[in-house]
Amino acid sequence: MVSYKELGLVNTREMFAKAIKGGYAIPAFNFNNMEQLQAIIKASAETKSPVILQVSKGARNYANQTLLRYMAQGAVEYAKELGWEHPQICLHLDHGDSFELCKSCVDFGFSSVMIDASSLPYEENIALTKKVVDYAHQYDVTVEAELGVLAGVEDEVSSAVSHYTKPEEVVDFATRTGCDSLAISIGTSHGAYKFTPEQCTRDPKTGKLVPPPLAFDVLDAIMEQLPGFPIVLHGSSSVPQEYVDMINMYGGKLPDAVGIPEEQLRKAAASAVCKINIDSDSRLAFTAAVRKVFAEKPGEFDPRKYCGPARDLMEELYKHKIINVLGSNGKAE
Repeated sequence: MVSYKELGLVNTREMFAKAIKGGYAIPAFNFNNMEQLQAIIKASAETKSPVILQVSKGARNYANQTLLRYMAQGAVEYAKELGWEHPQICLHLDHGDSFELCKSCVDFGFSSVMIDASSLPYEENIALTKKVVDYAHQYDVTVEAELGVLAGVEDEVSSAVSHYTKPEEVVDFATRTGCDSLAISIGTSHGAYKFTPEQCTRDPKTGKLVPPPLAFDVLDAIMEQLPGFPIVLHGSSSVPQEYVDMINMYGGKLPDAVGIPEEQLRKAAASAVCKINIDSDSRLAFTAAVRKVFAEKPGEFDPRKYCGPARDLMEELYKHKIINVLGSNGKAE
């Protein structure tokens, strides 16, 4: 058993409370490798933003659970090296799909876990979520649950259609499970293709797809039912067009990739939404930078020469999200 406190990590309880009160959201950035982690920590340390390092089930298998523990500990020490005296870094399991997986992450030093039982019938979702909460809370590990289903594909998470969260269920669900935060469905989606062309309109001037707006009426109803309760948005990458264009320019094929407009995310961040998940955007930035190097220098074979530019572009992306979208800069001095 490894306590996350020994690694210098924090759970989400205090950072969420401050975010709701301050009208901003905590960035939850997924990572799979060293370059992503370096970029996240550098961006967070330089902007003094609290941050959630997210690890999916697939990323945990890819990186190895033991290495992840030491990477998280190293991230805290790296942040201090960069001048961040009191780092506020949380290590979080994203979309845990079983009690066993959540328990294993708690035992290996995660400070927060998500149990996603949203695909199960309502009562089964409650039962599994409560089982995870009861275990995690023994070690002061916070638990995120999900109510409602997001469409799209990312790692092992896949659903053809979305189902909005029902506001009339949230009080009962939160009360009976004891979860610390609640991921809801209001129109965000996993992956780089968050909407089909048929769901969008096209800008007559540029020809680019314009996605439908998020269901802020559902969010408002949920906040009315659960005032001050931490709300989470998954599938919230914006799919920046400049990265998509770079990928396509240098041999990629991402036609009609479209994400969530940043102005809608800014609006959500100013509400009870205190955690916004971003994964696809960093994948796009990484891929765009690597493709550019390979196209311009086809003889390059030193990973540092193409992973380095990818790391720099991701750092730029993370700083932009922290400062211009989520408003969390300067909140963890």
